[in-house]
Amino acid sequence: MTTKAAPPPEIDTIIAAHLHLEGPLLPILHALQAAYGHVPAEAHAPIAAALNITRAELHGVISFYHDFRDKPAGVHVVKICRAEACQAVGANALSEAVLAKLGLDWHGTTPDGRVTVEPVYCLGLCACGPAAMVDGALKGRAKPEALLAEVSA
Repeated sequence: MTTKAAPPPEIDTIIAAHLHLEGPLLPILHALQAAYGHVPAEAHAPIAAALNITRAELHGVISFYHDFRDKPAGVHVVKICRAEACQAVGANALSEAVLAKLGLDWHGTTPDGRVTVEPVYCLGLCACGPAAMVDGALKGRAKPEALLAEVSA
């Protein structure tokens, strides 16, 4: 019989620190992601047990919110808007060029861990599309060369 290793004690500490909140699930997930850069798989069982939810319910929440990750992102995160307003002014060509240049699919990270590219559905910069975000900074009228230059520096 094999036994599973216990999760790191930090996970239990993070969970316990948020249990007093009304609706603690999202704060727990945000805190774990802040601590680890993602929501580690070894945190799923303790979260589900602490909140008396199934792992399927937990997975549903994690997969519903696009900002939660199951593995750490690259050093730089490029988010490209996929909403209709941006698509109308070149977002598809922008994303195709960036993904091709980096050799990635959506949600992919370069082998050196430097860049992760993610789709987003509206950055609120519709009048200046196509819109993108690099490391939290909005970019209007984004061009592939400019986005790639920012993550290469």
